[in-house]
Amino acid sequence: MKQAKKQPGQSRPVYDKTSIIVLAIAAAVFLALLFWLRSEDILHGSGKLFSPFSEQEFVEYEKGTVVEILSDDSQPDEAADGAYIGSQQLSVTIKSGRYQGETLQVQNAFGPLSGVRVAVGDSVTLTMKTFTDGTHEAMMNEVNRVPVLACFLILFFLAVCLVGGRTGAKSLVGLIFTFVCLFAILIPLLFKGAPMVLTTLLVCAYIALVSFTVLGGVHRKTISAFLGTVAGTVLAMLFGLAVQSLAKIDGFRIEDAEPLLTMKYQGLVNIGLHGLLVSGIIVSALGAVMDVAMSIASALEEVHAANPALKQQDLFKSGMNIGRDMVGTMTNTLILAFLGCEFTLMLFIYARQMTFYHLFSTPFVSLEIISGLASSLGMILAIPLTALISSTLITRKKRK
Repeated sequence: MKQAKKQPGQSRPVYDKTSIIVLAIAAAVFLALLFWLRSEDILHGSGKLFSPFSEQEFVEYEKGTVVEILSDDSQPDEAADGAYIGSQQLSVTIKSGRYQGETLQVQNAFGPLSGVRVAVGDSVTLTMKTFTDGTHEAMMNEVNRVPVLACFLILFFLAVCLVGGRTGAKSLVGLIFTFVCLFAILIPLLFKGAPMVLTTLLVCAYIALVSFTVLGGVHRKTISAFLGTVAGTVLAMLFGLAVQSLAKIDGFRIEDAEPLLTMKYQGLVNIGLHGLLVSGIIVSALGAVMDVAMSIASALEEVHAANPALKQQDLFKSGMNIGRDMVGTMTNTLILAFLGCEFTLMLFIYARQMTFYHLFSTPFVSLEIISGLASSLGMILAIPLTALISSTLITRKKRK
């Protein structure tokens, strides 16, 4: 029987033998790394929920429920748009951990910038301190926002699945895998003293490999997207390293690096802080570069299916034309995302009325500019790289 000609929009079966092998190897690597990172806890039984805070006390983080307001001296602060300031004396029942079921008195101090006024029945998070003499106490941390966030997360999952169908469901698998890799593999590796920039790059490449394989199997399109993603991310990394050196600024100048540096001085962590800036660039660039690379590779597959007679040069030009339409919006998206995260800082800087040279020489502004431009550059350069790789792979069999 004569085989029907492939039409645009049709695709071969997603998961073939090669795809299954790649996913199996990736799973084995993940489990091996996870076992190695957690081997001390597994083999020696030291995986406790609390960690040493000092020589006199241990700290655990638990949740509880407010059962009674013993006292409340809070009042609205008109200068802070009516936000409450003051303190409450609470009676809180512990809902997790070794002290589950106990009811303790907890002090809750709050203001416009920290803490929150609570009511009876509110779920809260607590910092539990256990002292060497066996006594313990609880301190109010924050309202437990996990239930609310979980509802929004479920709503997000439903929207992705309803709109994206099976492809949307696969993208969620990739998203969950990304979070697991970042928190269960990358961060523990960095705390074990692994090279910051190189480790981040390798883990991000691993995430891209698994995500593309889950999304579309090991086929020409996903191979092109993966290679384009790695190439674009590497270029973003190199640009970040170059600008970091020329601008004489590194990860130590990041606002949130100070607590890590303090912990490093105390011997509590073993992490290289110099590469924080470039590692952040790699992580933030990964998503945008993956999006662009897959879009270019997928579009060229459709162009080839519609006109198999096109040569490699013609496919490359088509990829570039498609990519040029993406550059403007995607670049704007990245820059606005970075600026949106620092919107409060922008307001503060404007209120200070700094001069042009003073403003752009501050660590905060220069760091955001470097991060935004490096990520955008990696995304932009991923377009011609992916177009070149994809057009070459598509026409390779034809030339043979």
